[in-house]
Amino acid sequence: MSTTVTQTTASPERVPWSPLRVRQLIGKVAIYTFVTALGVVFLVPLFWLFASSLKEGSRIFDQPVEWFPANPQWRNYPDAWTALPFTRFLLNTLFVTLVPLVAEVFASALVAYGFARFAFPGRNLLFMVMISTMFLPDAVKLIPTFLIWKQFNLIDNYDPLVLGSLLGGTPLFIFLMRQFFSSVPREIEEAAIIDGANVFQTFTRVMLPLIRPALLSVSIIGFQGHWNDFLGPLIYLNSQAKYTLTVGMYFFTGGTNERPHWEWLMAMSTLMVLPILILFIFFQRYFIEGLTSGGVKG
Repeated sequence: MSTTVTQTTASPERVPWSPLRVRQLIGKVAIYTFVTALGVVFLVPLFWLFASSLKEGSRIFDQPVEWFPANPQWRNYPDAWTALPFTRFLLNTLFVTLVPLVAEVFASALVAYGFARFAFPGRNLLFMVMISTMFLPDAVKLIPTFLIWKQFNLIDNYDPLVLGSLLGGTPLFIFLMRQFFSSVPREIEEAAIIDGANVFQTFTRVMLPLIRPALLSVSIIGFQGHWNDFLGPLIYLNSQAKYTLTVGMYFFTGGTNERPHWEWLMAMSTLMVLPILILFIFFQRYFIEGLTSGGVKG
């Protein structure tokens, strides 16, 4: 008669506050505290801008800063909007923002696809030359570019602000989208070609939907650049009817020998910031993915 002895090993009790877990918790608290403090620092200028837009012009630069105006001047917003034809300026701004944005995103994607998928003599050298143009300051290109458009008699027209986006795109956009195109397996294109698609159909119907995060990222960056552009419209546009929002706001600084209206400037600046914030809030996931995924996969 054999006796079977069954031994049970009791699992050790889980210590809820082990030294390792305490260190991990302290690390997370420190990280979140640092990120929160950094976010508050970045939000302070925006809050000061909004608070200043609700003050009288003579009290904006008072010390100490009045963060919560006792008597908010909400009329600053309609007064600023009606002081100049800002409705017209808004339409002009949308035109010189959306048209070149669509053009440069498509042109950049086309050029990036060529660099990523087609082998031709001097491809790597040409790509490096294109990338190196990002290191040129805008001030270096300002006068030569202006003289070129002047030779074509296109000053005081939107052409310098729009046509340039059709001539090959933006180096940064090309670089980002090339990384995404390089990460897409070639088998996907080969399957499309077997199904009867030509190169352009493969590019527009197969490849572009696959790099949607990159397209959204460069679209947000491009929108911000064109929307906030001040120097371009200031140089090329002379007629008030063609001014953009940024140029129209310049009149509130007293640069035209008039009394500065800082409260109106703050109000219009607040309105101009809103579209950028809304875009980033709704598309921040795609924006971050578009800036990181290409580098990770490629």
